[in-house]
Amino acid sequence: MSQPFAGDKKKGQSILGPYERKLIDAAIPRVPKPIMSHHLTAITALWSAGCVLFGWLAVDNLHWLHAMSVMVFGQWLTDSLDGSLGKYRKQGLVKWGFFADHLLDLLFAGSVVIGYSFLVEARWLQFLFLILLLITCATMATSFLSFAATNQFQIAYYGLGPTEVRIGYIALNTFVAFVGTAIFSWGVPVIVAINAIAFAILAGQTSKNLWQIDYEANVDGQPR
Repeated sequence: MSQPFAGDKKKGQSILGPYERKLIDAAIPRVPKPIMSHHLTAITALWSAGCVLFGWLAVDNLHWLHAMSVMVFGQWLTDSLDGSLGKYRKQGLVKWGFFADHLLDLLFAGSVVIGYSFLVEARWLQFLFLILLLITCATMATSFLSFAATNQFQIAYYGLGPTEVRIGYIALNTFVAFVGTAIFSWGVPVIVAINAIAFAILAGQTSKNLWQIDYEANVDGQPR
């Protein structure tokens, strides 16, 4: 018997998750009636375009990074509210919401990396940003593929989830806007290394879990 679709039920909890949940529950009834969940989902495309634009403008004036932070905050707000608003309004867009929401989340994550890539001139740093973009996409794809195989969707690991990552973006924007981009010469290699290690652990653990599921599902106990 097939399991009910569980894309709207996230596994794992981030550090700020409980506080975020309280804020969302308080905000949902106050969302104006003309605004529906699919409107909030779609607006991530605007936040993504803004991140690329303001990253490009920040090449000449780093204070444009504050505008990028506004885009990050806006994406957190609409992304946090859209699914809960859909349930509250009983729109029933569960599978479409899962598809559109996370497709646009992937677009947004990539747009942030692209926005930052404009701020470096050294070719080796530009190359590292390409690697970071690849790792970011691969990490998100691992969560999606794992969900397809297990019907359990997890986006928070070791207490860290999208909200904590967005706070990191805003903190970085604020720091760079006032101090400059010199931090990228050593910060980008460190971030790439951390993300590469995290991806390797996530992909390895996911592979191990799925192997075990296949192993236990076979009558003779051997994978085929």
